[in-house]
Amino acid sequence: MSNSEKLHARRSAAVARGIGSTITSYVERASGGTITDVDGREWIDFAAGIAVTSVGNAAPMVVAAVREQVERFTHTCFMVAPYESYVAVCEQLNELTPGSFEKRSALFNSGAEAVENAVKIARYATGRSAVVVFDHGYHGRTNLTMALTAKVMPYKQGFGPFAPEIYRAPMSYALRDGGLDGKTAASRAIDMISSQIGAANVAAIVIEPIQGEGGFIVPAPGFLSALAEWARANGVVFIADEIQTGFCRTGDWFASEHERIEPDLITTAKGIAGGLPLAGVTGRAELMDSVHVGGLGGTYGGNPIACAAALASIDTMRAHNLAGAARRIGSVITDRLSLLAARHPEIAEVRGRGAMIAVELVEPGTINPNPTVTAAINRACHEAGLLTLTCGTYGNVFRFLPPLVMDDETLNRGLDILDSAFARVLA
Repeated sequence: MSNSEKLHARRSAAVARGIGSTITSYVERASGGTITDVDGREWIDFAAGIAVTSVGNAAPMVVAAVREQVERFTHTCFMVAPYESYVAVCEQLNELTPGSFEKRSALFNSGAEAVENAVKIARYATGRSAVVVFDHGYHGRTNLTMALTAKVMPYKQGFGPFAPEIYRAPMSYALRDGGLDGKTAASRAIDMISSQIGAANVAAIVIEPIQGEGGFIVPAPGFLSALAEWARANGVVFIADEIQTGFCRTGDWFASEHERIEPDLITTAKGIAGGLPLAGVTGRAELMDSVHVGGLGGTYGGNPIACAAALASIDTMRAHNLAGAARRIGSVITDRLSLLAARHPEIAEVRGRGAMIAVELVEPGTINPNPTVTAAINRACHEAGLLTLTCGTYGNVFRFLPPLVMDDETLNRGLDILDSAFARVLA
């Protein structure tokens, strides 16, 4: 019995069955773009912990900062005895996020917690209750964020009732909406909001600039800007969920920059702290400061170790131009996937930005989702030592999220494995 098999037996006896894992190998160490399991097997990592370890799994600056902070103190709770690193992270978020207006930030533990607090702030500031989200969106696993999330299985099945006053509008999804241009798709959504909810009742629009779990859906140009303009004209808070897209992943610090939109509030997590749990809400000062003292917070929010890791991660992103690295990685992946698509009609679309790229698989000659082939290719990749992830409302999308520090040699080795997996399954 291998070491991973022994650990898996222990897991079965100790860990709740509802916690799933992509592979059954257990990690012993990881760095850059590879993971080594407890049996010495190396995996090429196209997942980055779901867009978390953008600076690598053991980035030297992050390791040093964490070590130094652990030796000083691990926790005091910022709400009890504050410390400088929390303030410094907020200063960085205020500087880096799009928008020339005065900003404030608050720190939390997870992406779902950030989204939940952004909604709280929007409702408090506007005095309204309705929240608009979009088809295929994913925002978390708490009760409120499950209500915001579109996909039922596995995220919502059996967990209701959910929080009220959540309304879903149609997304711009070129492959599945007849190729509507961005302004037309936005008009469709705005008409629905106006007629079925009423602008005066809407506290916030919550949207991912590029949808993550929903399938790496990139809205048509003009869609986001038209929604943001409508929101501004109607006193609606525009919340950009940049939890998966933020911190250089799409080739800029934030995906909102691609369409030159300035969200009222931005939620961040995942890539912010080199693998440590940290999240934030950043936005217009008048919105963030509208909430009464004590209305925001949490025992672990902005933990000093996570803050030290975040500051070191941001320094690493700057020092190594990881936004530029994301563009380079994305170019390599897109070129290879385009060649793959030319050979396999099952690939309906190659899409994404920077190092956030996906392919959607269909039944050839149609746009009918093909989750069976997607799952088979995913298994073939895992068998060959490439850690890949699937996503999409229909389970038929491959998403590629390599660490932004991955070198070209490792990247191309991974793409070679992917190429072979497609050939093997579709032969």
